[in-house]
Order: sequence, then structure tokens, then C-alpha cells
Amino acid sequence: MSTFPAVGDMIPDIAMTTPDGGSVKPSDFRGKNLVVFFYPKDDTPGCTTENKDFSAMKADFDAAGVALLGVSKDTPAKHQKFIAKHGLTAPLASDPEEGGLSDALGVWAEKQMYGKTYMGMVRSTYLVDAEGRIAQVWDKVKVKGHAEDVLAAAKAL
Repeated sequence: MSTFPAVGDMIPDIAMTTPDGGSVKPSDFRGKNLVVFFYPKDDTPGCTTENKDFSAMKADFDAAGVALLGVSKDTPAKHQKFIAKHGLTAPLASDPEEGGLSDALGVWAEKQMYGKTYMGMVRSTYLVDAEGRIAQVWDKVKVKGHAEDVLAAAKAL
């Protein structure tokens, strides 16, 4: 039985670091819907595509009154390079090494590749309503078409 927050629960209000060294947490977005998308690593093919897709649709999310926040364990400096290299407009945050939002939601988890087990980010997206409640969860996300699916769900909230 999982003890992680689920649809209907409040999203944990855990601070993360912005690329410029500031702080951001889910409660900063109260009063508007929020999409928090967790991805494994800056500048890898799937993660780059996902970030570019959300960035390309940022104006559509803004028009729908929905804030975006991309989260990985990468450092703020790495996020700055990633943003500059790809012209990203969807805001990013660095989750703490331990005890971060990804830990609280269970998306920082044991993974396997080539027979090796390691800890990594499970590509997941959370749609959070204006009160801070989790409205929808996508886990084990497939990147193609994902930003469009999330926008449709956010507009339906």
C-alpha cells in the first residue's frame, strides 16, 4: 500500500531551487492550476523533447490560466545551460537531493537499466488545482503528445 499522495490529496509544499538560485514551491501557484512535470535529466533526448513541447505550448497553458513547472534533480546551473541551449520558456526547478518533492510523491524511485538498479526520476506529471489538490497524475509518461494531453486535461478542470 502506497503512502504517497494521490488524486484528491494536497500536493506536498516542498521548496525547490529555481535556475537563478531563488526558491519555488507548489503553494506559490495557489489560485491557478499548476502542471508539475518531473523528468529524469537535462539535455537527454526524451527530456529535451518534453521540455521543448511544454515550452512551445506555454502560451496555450498561460491562456488557460495554467502554470508550468518542470522538475529534475539537475543543478540550477545545469538548468540555466539547458534553458539557454534550447530556448526553453517553461520554468524549471531543481529538486533537493533528498527529501524533495519527487521523494514525497514517489517519483524518485528505483529503476533498472541493463541489469543495473539505480535511483532515478520516473517521468511523471501532476495536474494540481487552484487549491493545491492533485487533480490528475500521469505516471511513466510517453513524451509524444503528452503536453497536448496535459493541456486538454487542464482546460477541463
